Amino acid sequence: MSNEKIQAELDKYESVVAKAIAKFPERANLPEQRLYTPLDIAGADEYVDKLGFPGEYPFTRGVQPTMYRGRFWTMRMYAGFSTAKASNERYRYLIANGGTGLSCAFDLPTQIGYDSDDAISEGEVGKVGVAIDSLADMEVLFDQIDLGKVSTSMTINAPASVLLAMYIAVGEEQGVPKDQLRGTIQNDILKEYAARGTYIFPPRPSMRLITNIFEYCSANVPKWNTISISGYHIREAGSTASQEIAFTIADGIAYCDAAIKAGLQIDDFAGRLSFFWNAHNNVLEEVAKFRASRRVWAKVMKERFGAQKAKSMMLRVHTQTAGSMLTAQQPNNNIIRVALQTAAAVMGGTQSLHTNSRDEALALPTTESVTIALRTQQIVAYESGLADVIDPLAGSYYVEAMTDRIEKEAWEYIKKIDDLGGAVAAIEKGYIQKEIQDSAYKWQMDVESGARTIVGVNKFQVEEEPPKGLLKVDASVGVEQCKKLADLKAGKPINKMTKGRDNDAVKKALADLETAAKNEKENLMPHILAAVKTYATLGEICGVLRKVFGEYEAHVSL
Repeated sequence: MSNEKIQAELDKYESVVAKAIAKFPERANLPEQRLYTPLDIAGADEYVDKLGFPGEYPFTRGVQPTMYRGRFWTMRMYAGFSTAKASNERYRYLIANGGTGLSCAFDLPTQIGYDSDDAISEGEVGKVGVAIDSLADMEVLFDQIDLGKVSTSMTINAPASVLLAMYIAVGEEQGVPKDQLRGTIQNDILKEYAARGTYIFPPRPSMRLITNIFEYCSANVPKWNTISISGYHIREAGSTASQEIAFTIADGIAYCDAAIKAGLQIDDFAGRLSFFWNAHNNVLEEVAKFRASRRVWAKVMKERFGAQKAKSMMLRVHTQTAGSMLTAQQPNNNIIRVALQTAAAVMGGTQSLHTNSRDEALALPTTESVTIALRTQQIVAYESGLADVIDPLAGSYYVEAMTDRIEKEAWEYIKKIDDLGGAVAAIEKGYIQKEIQDSAYKWQMDVESGARTIVGVNKFQVEEEPPKGLLKVDASVGVEQCKKLADLKAGKPINKMTKGRDNDAVKKALADLETAAKNEKENLMPHILAAVKTYATLGEICGVLRKVFGEYEAHVSL
């Protein structure tokens, strides 16, 4: 491309930016240029034809023309522990300290659809997240938090429809219409079978629930991101960067195929799909991964699905720093790791970010630790200069070569998965699981042999005293939740918002849900929402669906 052509394209881009940047005057007058091109360096002209500009297909350089010159990413701190009341206090603390979005962590019983009083829940209530048994808990979780003003992400998968219904119901109680609610449910069941394990139902009915959510939200909750297709957990389980984006995008293809089969048009729902990436330790490889992933998804949507809307082709991503890279040894080292991972996510162009806390290899984070993690994002945003320029590493021979390599490897995996019959079939055959396991094994062998250095673990060790002041969730949390559940089921009010449930109304709503679940053509979301509003519990609702759909049993057959 000639310099004249580059200048013409740049002028066109700047006209787009001028309109967008007017909305964000506080970020408009930084001393740096917004964007650098080959006009600013010697050589590298070939990159302009290949990369384009931010906000333009194939979005290698970012999904928005202004990126952080318009506004920063959403600083969405992931939190949840103990009771709804304790988690609500943490959420309000994070908002007061500059957090710009909420991200809800649920305890293990909630994630797999059991109430706190179920025998299987004993010892796990409130331990790795907040316990949510019914709408009554959700009311307390968002007490004094205006759902019309905050964007909320919920890390929930198998029972995502139930938690979303609870959130919608709380919004209605607050006077916030469904079409004004903003946020995301993870709702990515395929990666649960492949990497994480919090599944309930077999793949086919699980895909039905997901497409029901797509359809319902497209018509009723249009600002909601109906799925966060997650590579994070795939990477946490041990995959490489290329596997992370390949397996995740293959899952995204499967969700699109299922939605189209259910009668939806690609441009009706694709713009509300979002992704969830890991920010790992190799900073430049991670930047290249983010850039490659946008290019792959854009091509999938345009060339495979025939999407027409630019928004359908944009891979929008939430990022979390790598929990698996945190060490119990010398935990303060984790502050440095998280800072580098934050830099990678920002230079890679994330849309929102959670930063892990230094003590998460040992326990849930303390208030002090989570404050340091949030301040890490704020220092990168306001002090580092990394957010002042769009796609600052574009044109780097190393980064561009690595972006190309990761894209090539991802396409090779996607073709292999297609040959196996798609992501669902590849998971059922155990292919994706084995690829992740093999990668994880190699990493661990490299650490144990010393071929890969982990500071404080296999090199630079020191004698340490056990850390003090860790956050512990008391066993009394489970006792308290069980008591509240008993009162709820007895028809007693258990908080200032709950009048006490009508058990006849609960039975009718659950019976209606069971009937609807047996009809494959019926959308279950209205029935789940109706059941939630009667204060039917999570376990009761998932119990009905277990009865109709059955439960998934993990197996590997290669």
